[in-house]
Amino acid sequence: MSLNKAPKNYVFYRNQNWIYPRIERGEGIYLIGEDGKRYIDGCSGSAVANIGHGNKEVAEFAKQHIERIAFTHLSRWTVDSIEKCAERIVNWCPEGLNHVYFVSGGSEATETAIKMARQYFVERDGHKTSKWKVISKWNSYHGATMGSLSMTGSIGRRKIYDPFLANFPKINQFYHYRNPWGAKTLEETSLLAAEELEKEILRHGPENIAAFISEPVVGSAAPGVHPDKIYFQRVREICDKYDVIFIMDEVMSGSGRTGKRMASEHFEAKPDILVVAKGLSSGYTPIGAAVCNDEIFNTIMVEGSGHFIHGHTYAGNPLSCGIADKVMEIIERENYIENCAIQGDYLVGRLEDLYNYPVVGDIRGKGLMIGIEFVKDQETKEPFQVSENVKGKITVNGLEEGLVVYPGGGSVDGVRGDHILLAPPINITKEEVDLLFDKLEKAIKKTTEEVLGQKVY
Repeated sequence: MSLNKAPKNYVFYRNQNWIYPRIERGEGIYLIGEDGKRYIDGCSGSAVANIGHGNKEVAEFAKQHIERIAFTHLSRWTVDSIEKCAERIVNWCPEGLNHVYFVSGGSEATETAIKMARQYFVERDGHKTSKWKVISKWNSYHGATMGSLSMTGSIGRRKIYDPFLANFPKINQFYHYRNPWGAKTLEETSLLAAEELEKEILRHGPENIAAFISEPVVGSAAPGVHPDKIYFQRVREICDKYDVIFIMDEVMSGSGRTGKRMASEHFEAKPDILVVAKGLSSGYTPIGAAVCNDEIFNTIMVEGSGHFIHGHTYAGNPLSCGIADKVMEIIERENYIENCAIQGDYLVGRLEDLYNYPVVGDIRGKGLMIGIEFVKDQETKEPFQVSENVKGKITVNGLEEGLVVYPGGGSVDGVRGDHILLAPPINITKEEVDLLFDKLEKAIKKTTEEVLGQKVY
């Protein structure tokens, strides 16, 4: 039975059991409530507000662009802002990814990528090709539309929609903290996780596998989890061996979030398609994109039919493209990616002290995309029961301190497992990192005392 805590109005909120404080405005790393309370946006919404809130340069640019041109349909027109944004995205992506298909967000982007992969094989091999399956992983999230949810390995998000979903195969994640092989090092975990890909391809038959999709740094399903770079080297070799398209999902980890332009750089990864959204526009407009290599583009658009059978009304929206290009320009000019790397290292260093609290099990991440996993026992890694609602307590206690975190669960077995994502704006200062940490520590201390029933000193 619903707790019916949401405001009584005409909005269909996502969670009727939440109170939804009303935000009046945003300013830098802060969200400011109508009561004047200031909250550090410690997760940038959902790793979206990369350059923070209330940027006047973006606002002025948007005003001018709206007055000039707000909408055209990509099936008939092009605009300078669409072309400029595509060029800048290509310059941010791994070498060889030269063709940008714009959409409105992350779910559309991942779904675009798998349709692109499927049409590539149809154009290359004919309509009788059997290559359609997409291998993904447990403890992954690729979106909420039916195609993207079919790839998602987060059981709680899939369960009631299972009858609608494609039966895509899943393999284990490079989740070292809870790896199923008893591996002692991240490199060993990464190699064993990559070998699962080859076994799964052979189990289904390479002739049936169109693509493999992976996050470079895991987002909401197991925040901050990442492999050794040998993982993506092996993935590239395996995909080449069995004629499989490699899709990198950088919806959350891209656009400077991990201290590189794209997180793929950390691992020297070479995907065939890369998808990006969220921080691409820092939340100032809805936008996403799938970026493919020459082989895929030429096979479909030059040597093939010349028509990608896919589209959305706001795909290639000139206003959204212009705003995203402006955001990326600001990130480049202000050296925010370098700042992200510096402040990320500093924050992780400070977070190490949190292991003094017995509920903190694992801290991991890249740049300012950091996950903290909570456990009942640090030695055994035993998770809390769902009924104890540790992620909810952390969230509420954080809000009381003036800090917003991104909670999640189910990382252990699809049901149990509490964690949070820390992903503040990448222009955060050292002094603001210290404030964030102090508020977080107070929230974790209070939560520890609540769930363990003992004072923490």
